[in-house]
Amino acid sequence: MTPDVLAELVRAAALDVLRERGLDEAALPPDVGVERPRNPEHGDYATNVALRTAKKAGVPPRELAGWLAEALASTDGIESAEIAGPGFLNLRLAAAAQGALVGDVLASGRSYGAGDELGGRNVNLEFVSANPTGPLHLGGTRWAAVGDALGRVLSARGAQVTREYYFNDAGGQIDRFVASLVAAAKGEPAPENGYGGAYITEIAAKVTAAEPGALELPDAERDEVFRRVGVNLMFAEIKQSLHAFGTDFDVWFHEQSLHDSGAVETAVQQLKDTGALYEKDGAWWLRSTDFGDDKDRVVIKSDGRPAYIAGDIAYLRDKRARGFDLCLYMLGADHHGYVARLKAAAAAFGDDPAVVEVLIGQLVNLVKNGEPVRMSKRAGNVVTMDDLVEAVGVDAARYSLIRSSVDSSLDIDLDLLVKRSNDNPVFYVQYAHARLSSLGRNAADLGLTPGTEYGLLAHPREGDLIRTLGEFPEVVRSAAELREPHRVARYLESLASAYHKFYDACRVLPMGDEEISELHRARLALCEAARVVLGNGLALLGVSAPERM
Repeated sequence: MTPDVLAELVRAAALDVLRERGLDEAALPPDVGVERPRNPEHGDYATNVALRTAKKAGVPPRELAGWLAEALASTDGIESAEIAGPGFLNLRLAAAAQGALVGDVLASGRSYGAGDELGGRNVNLEFVSANPTGPLHLGGTRWAAVGDALGRVLSARGAQVTREYYFNDAGGQIDRFVASLVAAAKGEPAPENGYGGAYITEIAAKVTAAEPGALELPDAERDEVFRRVGVNLMFAEIKQSLHAFGTDFDVWFHEQSLHDSGAVETAVQQLKDTGALYEKDGAWWLRSTDFGDDKDRVVIKSDGRPAYIAGDIAYLRDKRARGFDLCLYMLGADHHGYVARLKAAAAAFGDDPAVVEVLIGQLVNLVKNGEPVRMSKRAGNVVTMDDLVEAVGVDAARYSLIRSSVDSSLDIDLDLLVKRSNDNPVFYVQYAHARLSSLGRNAADLGLTPGTEYGLLAHPREGDLIRTLGEFPEVVRSAAELREPHRVARYLESLASAYHKFYDACRVLPMGDEEISELHRARLALCEAARVVLGNGLALLGVSAPERM
């Protein structure tokens, strides 16, 4: 029995009680929840529905809880219901009802944890979107891991997700990148505010190899060659790094296309026509304070050139024209100001600002031997995605970046992530899956197959493991709703812990000449269910589920 099913039983029983006692059914809250108590001695689950309902129903909470306890005690699958404190109810499930969850997991297989509450939502998920002026650094690497995992979680709960990379191939940063390539090709130092690092020299050499006469061209033509070839080479590296990291995109959107197609001019004119833009000091300003921004934003500068926000506005308009009803942006720690301005842009076009959501990620630091790691072989004084993957591998890199909320800065201990010990979170979870896979192989060698007598699973550790398995769909649902895929990682660590404790307390395989019993078979089914859920959870994170370690 899953927590959702139990919650429905509690709600149905509470409605019956209110009707039988002539009390207002509207007093019952719409969301009747159950949760696992911190102390397992208090029962399998607890609910505060009586406390939440009593005041509106006009009865003391403990009296209502008593009536509800009587009703639940006679409900199939519930062994007992006891009043606690001011009106809580502690519930114990019958072993057969609780164990039936094992069969549900095995029947659902890879779809266990999926849902459809986001069905019909068309989501544009834009993440990473680093400027193509250098290799991906750790901030972009964090978004590559978290964004990809979030896309998987949203899809699992029914959303149609398009992963999109906004290719910033227009603007001053590209001009500085090109100037840096030209300087490197000439053997000169990087210009002021330019880009350094061995990768600049490497790409400059590739440009001159592909276009041998580029340096002899007039400056404008030369720069155009270095822009065209150099940016493409850099972006190809970024794409390859992302692919090797397990993160692929459905759409690679070029910022320059918004300018070349006239989309920026069209969007600006539309806002002028509606009065959302006004002219001041020769520039055109968005009335963003009308929509909650802290100040109005320049969209067209006094020299007639579009400000950076002009492209953002046209890009949002393009996303909406493509049919996306939720536009999720995942931006770095220095982009807090974008939250209000993007919502203001949506509102200026007559949209509900809620179509825009912006997630802000904090910084990532690498630590080795207790000291920060700063140097990269190719990129100078930054650490890149490739550096991290080379140091710890894709799985450890992804998992370590996903398992913490993006709201907080993150220190990654390189020494820890290469350890094959339970102190290493990704190893701990993957080892549980590998251990379960090994158990399945050993069982097959003995002729032991999973059984269906789930009512035999009455040991406290069996119950803990079953209840943990039952939490998975809600974990995935909340991870999607709150845009927090780290909840899946933390859950997997709890599941691995519950499995290891179960395995230490409950023998699964028969010993010696011991005959195979239905209990062995039921426990093997429970183990297979745990393996399924661990695999499903790791898949949502884009992390492998090894069968051997």
